[in-house]
Formats: sequence, C-alpha cells, structure tokens
Amino acid sequence: MRSDFAVFILTHGRADNVATMGALKKGGYTGKWYMIIDDEDETAEQYRKNFGPEHVIMFDKQEAYDRADTMDNFNEHRAIIYARNETFRIAKELGLKYFLMLDDDYKEIDFRYVNGNKLSAKPARQMDRIFEDMLRFLDVSGAATVAFAQGGDFVGGLDGGNFKKGLLRKAMNSLFCRTDRPIDFRGTMNEDVTTYTTLGSRGRLFFTLCNMCVIQIPTQSLDGGMTESYLETGTYVKTFYSVMAMPSCIKVSMMYTKHKRIHHRIDWECCVPKIINEKYRKEVR
Repeated sequence: MRSDFAVFILTHGRADNVATMGALKKGGYTGKWYMIIDDEDETAEQYRKNFGPEHVIMFDKQEAYDRADTMDNFNEHRAIIYARNETFRIAKELGLKYFLMLDDDYKEIDFRYVNGNKLSAKPARQMDRIFEDMLRFLDVSGAATVAFAQGGDFVGGLDGGNFKKGLLRKAMNSLFCRTDRPIDFRGTMNEDVTTYTTLGSRGRLFFTLCNMCVIQIPTQSLDGGMTESYLETGTYVKTFYSVMAMPSCIKVSMMYTKHKRIHHRIDWECCVPKIINEKYRKEVR
C-alpha cells in the first residue's frame, strides 16, 4: 500500500470492540492505520494497550468543539463531527496526501454484483488494490470525497435502482479524502448528510460507488460511540440538522424498515447541480 496514505478509524469508548479493524484484516489491508480518539475518552489507555501507542492518535475535543459549527447551543460533545474535522489536521501533521476515514462499526466490506435476477455480495479480499483504485477515482473525479455504499443504499435489491445507477451524489461513513481538499463538517448529528448536501449545492462533488459496500453493525446495538446521544434524542432531532441547513431540498420523512423511524428525504432535483454529458460541450473558437 502506498506510503502517503493511511486509514483513520474514528472511535470512542469501544477499545475492546473496534469491529472495523477485523474487517480490514480480513480484507488483507497492509498499509498504515490509526485509531483517532479524543481526550475525553475514559478508555484511552485501553486503546493504547490493545492496538499499540503508535497506532493511537488523540485530539483535544474542546478545541475541536470550539472550531466546529455544531448548528446548536447544546454543548454536546458526544458527536463524531469533531473527529471528522480533526482528521484533516492530523493527516497534514503526519505528512499524508490521502487518508480513508472509517467509523468503528464495520463488520465487513463487500463487493456487490448481479447474480441472475438478484443483487448478491461477497467479501472483498484485495483491500490494498481496492483502496488504490478509490484514490485514483478521487483524483480523476476532482471530488471532495468518494465513498463505498452502505447496506441501506440497496434496499429493494436490483429493483431499488441505486445499484444500476452505479454512482450516487453523496458520501457517508467510508470517506476517501485528500489532505489538500479539506471538508468542513457541520452539525452535531447528521453531519455527513448536512455536509454533502450543503457543499454539493455549491458545486463540490461527493460520490458513492455502488460496486462496494460497508456492512455495519446495527445502529444503537453497540455501547460507546454516539449510541447514548441517539437513544436520548432519537432520529427526529438528528434529521432536523439537515432540514435546517437545506430546507429547499430536505424534509422529514418516515423510513419503513422493520421498525418505523423518522429519517431525512432529499429531493435531488433541487439539491445539486447536474453533470452534463461531454457531448453538449461547446467548442471554443
């Protein structure tokens, strides 16, 4: 794996249960990796014990909070936005050109492919090569960040439509980034949706590639992370950060999964500029 790249796993309070580390090992990843924790994590020493002090990087959460636009006055420190924003500073200090920002709850990273009339999956086993290809895509596309899909992107299988699109105008969870293209995440919760819609409306590119998919442990089933915050406020409050930021294209909706829950709904026709086919380019004489 190239030396100017590293994987950052953003984590808090889960020193004994960083599922993502297992997913990387199963995938054969051989490059640099770091646990990104904050100075308010009471399990910091356990992280150093489990993963080695050379693989654990701590940031000052209060300083990160002071720099962030949380979009509220709750003074809520249990949020991933601070770690997301700090990764660009950390990558610069480490002398990295690229990095991959991952949450800590991925049990697997899969290929998605058409199998007859079904959408199937199989575990990825050449992670170095896949990451290299994603970085090449990041460079060629000029995007702010590119990402793997999530399981929820494929609700409905092939009939759901997203896999056939191949590329989605969003990026969440698994974010391939360039240090010289910083992203300013906003909002205590739903910071990823708020950011890719707000900056996307201004012409910055955020892409999800549908050939790959991260498989997450179900939300709120793990201790630590943002679980306590979600349990206290539910997804209603979470959704409204994005509505506040982009009322022109985001509204509150109901997600009908096994258990009904409040979720955001984006009207993409009103959200981002369209990418026009090259055949419409006017020749300059």
